[in-house]
Amino acid sequence: MLKLEKRQVKIISIAIALVFIGSVVALALTQTGSGIASAAGSGAVGVIDSSQVMSQHPDVQKIEQQMNAFTAEVKKDFDEKTPGMSDQEKQDYYINCQQRLQQKQQELIDPLIKSIDAAVKKVADAKGLSVVVEKSVVIYGGVDITRDVVSRLGKK
Repeated sequence: MLKLEKRQVKIISIAIALVFIGSVVALALTQTGSGIASAAGSGAVGVIDSSQVMSQHPDVQKIEQQMNAFTAEVKKDFDEKTPGMSDQEKQDYYINCQQRLQQKQQELIDPLIKSIDAAVKKVADAKGLSVVVEKSVVIYGGVDITRDVVSRLGKK
């Protein structure tokens, strides 16, 4: 059997790792190349500050009120049902309450996100943008459509 020194093993390991990383990068470039090329070819990339859009959505206060009311209801329910429970039962019921809160939050936010997505699509189509990305990931360039999206949401 072939006996290798530690240095040779290290060199071979590094070479294998480099080949693996290179092949992964090449695969990623071939899989995403067409989307990047089409976006770069049109030069029409929009950016949006989604947190600003979310905070200025006309329905966000109504959703916050509904969520606060539901949270108070779940807390009251927990306080009423847990006094006679063991610590383990309280913990299990607490987890159940948390799941109910998460489910309600998702139920309330999904329509909001769908309306934002629809507004982004309409603004992007009107401006001839082929791609819209989150503003925080862009270092330079792009057309900021945040105000236009907020404005469109207000017109519903």
